[in-house]
Amino acid sequence: MFLSVFDLFKIGIGPSSSHTMGPMTAAARFLSEILSDDWPRPADAKVDRVGASLHGSLAYTGVGHGSDRAVILGFTGLVPVKVDPDKADAIVDKVAAEKRVSPPGHPAYRFDPARDLVLDKKTPLTGHANGMAFYAYDAGDRLLLKRIYYSIGGGFVVSDEELQRMKQRGSITTEGKKVPYPFKNAVEMLAMAAKSGLSIAEMKRINEETHMSREKLDAGLDEIWGAMKGCIDRGLSQEGIMPGGLKVRRRARQLHEKLQEEWSRNRPNPLLANDWLSIYAMAVNEENAAGGRVVTAPTNGAAGTLPAVLRYWLHFHPEADPASIRDFLLTAAAIGGIIKTNASISGAEVGCQGEVGSASAMAAAGLCAVMGGTPEQVENAAEIALEHHLGMTCDPVAGLVQVPCIERNALGAVKAVTAASLAIKGDGKHFVPLDAAIETMRQTGADMNERYKETSLGGLAVNVVEC
Repeated sequence: MFLSVFDLFKIGIGPSSSHTMGPMTAAARFLSEILSDDWPRPADAKVDRVGASLHGSLAYTGVGHGSDRAVILGFTGLVPVKVDPDKADAIVDKVAAEKRVSPPGHPAYRFDPARDLVLDKKTPLTGHANGMAFYAYDAGDRLLLKRIYYSIGGGFVVSDEELQRMKQRGSITTEGKKVPYPFKNAVEMLAMAAKSGLSIAEMKRINEETHMSREKLDAGLDEIWGAMKGCIDRGLSQEGIMPGGLKVRRRARQLHEKLQEEWSRNRPNPLLANDWLSIYAMAVNEENAAGGRVVTAPTNGAAGTLPAVLRYWLHFHPEADPASIRDFLLTAAAIGGIIKTNASISGAEVGCQGEVGSASAMAAAGLCAVMGGTPEQVENAAEIALEHHLGMTCDPVAGLVQVPCIERNALGAVKAVTAASLAIKGDGKHFVPLDAAIETMRQTGADMNERYKETSLGGLAVNVVEC
């Protein structure tokens, strides 16, 4: 299965790829379906009102993750990459006041969020934990069109029919394209690398360039890193209370100032690298929690881990250059694609092992690669990082991507650097294959109680007093 680097790394807004970006994308997709000729309609059919219902994890933590706001923004015709986070609240307030939406290319539709947007906790949709239903009615409130979509992690959205086809293929991922190196697991990846003599990044690049020019690929990779770096920088400059009601205060700026002061004094600090890693990751996830612009890596909830490790590479390794940034991202995307193809990157499906665990494995692989690791060492680095996130639950307090998510990204980055360091000091031979760790994550996620899979019904979400 081929997943592009731009499938794994999407520029959007916080706080959640599956709960914010996914519903927004689904709403915009539903608007397109209204205009299409792919559904049977009565001769007198004219859409006058639209509505939506969110189910499963989207219903339980929808408000905390901004899922309701995302649907409203999607119904105005916006998609995640086009949203200005500073203008989103005004758009949502306008729709609520006018009780209608006017997406480009459409007539105005009646839409009262208080009535037409339902968080249905009682009726799960069977395909996936993140299910949504969208509706179109005529002026007499006759139902004309209903579509069901699922947000399957990392901003990916599929229809009910598409999901069934994926399950028949035995893989919950998007349709693949033909490429020269179509590895779907780590065993195939290593075999192709050995036969071709290419690195993982080189194989991934060749696959990508089958569908786009080198110039377009490099420009896209540079844009991804630019957005990641911009998110770090903005996170390091902001302070105050994050939205949502938990009154969690931003810490990245204050910690960054202390670290810079310590750095200027040139005092020995054996934990220096870990401190920088943690602050970079926290800066990203504080931005994400505040609804800022972030890059899925591979999700919003895990968006800080990989950028922190890449920024660490540029900070502490003098050999780092722009080409190495691209190789880092390509290698990380190759590992992320394998994980998504054979397990999941959705916290609502497998818990946080699928989000921060996957992000840590991707970051470890990318770092090991740019440090000169062989494909075997890169695979080992990814396995070490993923193995030591197995079983991690997703239990956001109050449904907000703040506690424990922000600090969890920092620790995921630390684990990634440690995993890369361990792997590159070995010869690539190790006891647990990456594919075994991925399959274990899938099985563990399937066995995990729903209370620990982004529903905020268990774990820290019920044992920490909200204040």
